[in-house]
Amino acid sequence: MEQTDFKVYGYRWVVLVTFMFVVAINQLLWITFAPITGNAATYYGVSDLSIGLLSMVFMIVYIIVSIPASWVIDTYGVRIAVGIGAVLTGVFGLMRGILSPNYTYVLIAQIGIAIGQPFILNAVTTVAARWFPIKERATAAGLGSLAMYLGIVAALVLTPYLTLTSQISGMLTIYGIVSVISVIVFFVFVKERPPTAPCRPDQEERSLVFEGLKESLRIKNFLYLLVVFFVGLGVFNAVTTWIEDIVRPRGFSIIEAGAIGGVMIVGGIIGAVLIPMLSDHYRKRTPYLLAAVIGAILGLVGLTFALSYWLMLVSGFVFGFFLLSAGPVGFQYGAEITHPTPEGTSNGLLLMMGQISGIVFILAMD
Repeated sequence: MEQTDFKVYGYRWVVLVTFMFVVAINQLLWITFAPITGNAATYYGVSDLSIGLLSMVFMIVYIIVSIPASWVIDTYGVRIAVGIGAVLTGVFGLMRGILSPNYTYVLIAQIGIAIGQPFILNAVTTVAARWFPIKERATAAGLGSLAMYLGIVAALVLTPYLTLTSQISGMLTIYGIVSVISVIVFFVFVKERPPTAPCRPDQEERSLVFEGLKESLRIKNFLYLLVVFFVGLGVFNAVTTWIEDIVRPRGFSIIEAGAIGGVMIVGGIIGAVLIPMLSDHYRKRTPYLLAAVIGAILGLVGLTFALSYWLMLVSGFVFGFFLLSAGPVGFQYGAEITHPTPEGTSNGLLLMMGQISGIVFILAMD
């Protein structure tokens, strides 16, 4: 598709898929211990809360690093910013595998990976803005969010099996090797931007991060969106972190806990693909966000009270489908209503709200 002064390139999909791989690996390392909380606590000789801290530290670090990371994304671009995140993920992911028997070293490695997380996650809408025309951006952001869910479901499903077959040390070593591969793949395939912009100049990504930050917080609809992310993403972070603790009292094994969490994320993957496409097609955002909130509440009620394994699976699917589909639609809606705030800044603010509430909900659910 060509116009006089802009063009859309097929290579945008290579960039997006590579970016998705890096996102998925970072999320895999974040939630590694969630489906094996009890086993990991026994292995390291620590409490369940100490194992939960291995996930919660990502939220704590995100609050500190998110705004500086967004500034780097918007100032220096995707290749440098996401490259920083990818390198931190690879180096500390490998360190975690090598030093796996020691809880303190694993915690330090988690902090290193966590520092890299906002450099990666906050770039979702920036990648979409630099490589995709505006009519495809919610879809591209949805696929970027899809990568987050793929990484999480991989951890929830694979970690219990790898722990049973290779022990915790072997599982962490495998994940460390994969994280190094993701760094290499990123620098081989990702380019900063296409030779020609995919859209008109007024539709491209913007600068002036801190000015945009102040302006965003004056927009009423964006404040409402922040509340939605505060509650929704916080609940998701807490449920994902404590999935094994939540189902263990009802007699479910770590394999079943991983399956329930996995089905939850599979539902989210389907929702994150379908709902943003509908949102793009009809050019509407708020009706889909409202539907996501209502559906997620119904799914959460099922997860809270269901005793049947199959009802837990259905509830997890419904919860994931609606809650996680709100992410990409919300990111794009936030970028649109805060124009000319940079996408990385609005994205980072939304994610930060979920990290803050995630800490609160995780501690409350312990």
